[in-house]
Amino acid sequence: MKIVDVCAFYSPQGGGVRTYVEQKLKIGPELGHEIVVLAPGDDHAVIEHGPAARIVTIPSPRLAFDRKYWYFGDEPALHAALDALDPDFVEVGSPWRSPSYVARWQGNAPRALVMHNDPFSVYAYRWLEPWLRRETIDRRIDFLWQHMRKLGRDYDRVVCASRELRARLARGGVAGTALHPMGVDTTLFGPQRRDPEVRRQLLALCDLPEDAHLLIGVGRYGAEKRWPVAIDAVMRASLTRPIGLVLIGEGGAAKRLTKHIAGNPHIHLLAPERDRLRFATILASADALIHASTSETFGMAPAEARACGVPVIVPDEGGAADHAADGAGLTYRAGDALAAAEAILALLDQSRPLRTPHARSMRDHFTALFADYERIREGERRVA
Repeated sequence: MKIVDVCAFYSPQGGGVRTYVEQKLKIGPELGHEIVVLAPGDDHAVIEHGPAARIVTIPSPRLAFDRKYWYFGDEPALHAALDALDPDFVEVGSPWRSPSYVARWQGNAPRALVMHNDPFSVYAYRWLEPWLRRETIDRRIDFLWQHMRKLGRDYDRVVCASRELRARLARGGVAGTALHPMGVDTTLFGPQRRDPEVRRQLLALCDLPEDAHLLIGVGRYGAEKRWPVAIDAVMRASLTRPIGLVLIGEGGAAKRLTKHIAGNPHIHLLAPERDRLRFATILASADALIHASTSETFGMAPAEARACGVPVIVPDEGGAADHAADGAGLTYRAGDALAAAEAILALLDQSRPLRTPHARSMRDHFTALFADYERIREGERRVA
């Protein structure tokens, strides 16, 4: 198949979506498919990633609140690009404006909406749940549910990477949902990357000896990541044993996080590690990964930690919760720093190490996903 991914969230400076796109460009052709990522950018450009893989950008405005990203603002230009590419199958990676544009495209190719973003959790639930029950919030944002239900009718498949998101969308009346958990690069992330010297160096950054416990958090410094919950949890747990926390990321909330840490020498912020092998080594050298976001649709950092044999401490809502399954970690009540601290101590008190289940690879993910797309195409051919 020639698969065109209309990916509004792609940016060369991006995080999890960029990693996902790069893996798709590599693995898709190995599985016999042609992959074209159609993304917004400053100008027209074609970036070749191999004989059957490329990124095509069309001129688009930048997001005002995050200049690393663009958004599709010209529907006719997007339609013209799809006409020129003539895909066999179209993916759309955003639930916001671009899927409506693609739904109105007159081409014959079947379409899938890939939920790289949870529009309910990232804003409404996070902002309003301290004061309102979720049922009340859902009534107040019924316009968003109507939008998602329409996309469910317009698209042949709504791809969800976590059980919780798929179940929630299905309960809300969104048709065509399917569970396709993502994977990780298992050639890069694994227990063999653990390095005691790297662990010692990270603990030294936290002003702690090597017999202390090392926790790592990975992700953008943004409000939706809820890093204060993780920080407060580590501070509470540290009252009974020596624990260092290293956060790896960047973003607009960095100054607020520094203020929240309030000079605690055992919590250290690091810039993102662009060397993927070095990053895998850092991750594998931790004693546990702590996560606080409930708005992610998958949770790439917890998945990579799990692949490294590092136990995860994650909230019981959102995509990250799946990664604690099968004995790979512990969950805590979302947004509750005290519950997270109790989970940290419970994990550190384990007399036996937690299990390291088989890690799902990106090849596993794309093999299953593209087979689903083939079945959709075959069904449409039979109907025709």
